[in-house]
Amino acid sequence: MAASGHRGLTRIVKAAGYSWKGLCSTFRHEAAFRQELMACAVLFPLALWLGEGGVERALLLGSLILVLIVELLNSGLEAAIDRFGGERHALSARAKDMGSAAVLLALVHAALVWGLVLVN
Repeated sequence: MAASGHRGLTRIVKAAGYSWKGLCSTFRHEAAFRQELMACAVLFPLALWLGEGGVERALLLGSLILVLIVELLNSGLEAAIDRFGGERHALSARAKDMGSAAVLLALVHAALVWGLVLVN
């Protein structure tokens, strides 16, 4: 049995609710996520229009979704670290910097995918 006591369809519905709550919380509290979501609102339709075939569309859309995923993970990491207080600690700073670097790499990945698909 699951740790929460829920099984089957109930567990799936509860998990979907927690996921939605996480998306809403991130949207409410994280400016970077809102900015990336706005960029996706413009780029998603563009990806469907510019991509020639399913593979190109999947690459273009997937690179954008990856940026959002990494931003969600970075925001979660930062929230967990911030929970422990405002004092500066080298390990906390390192973890936050690593999360930020992951977002940067996701953005670079998206730029590379878009560049390679559109140049082709």
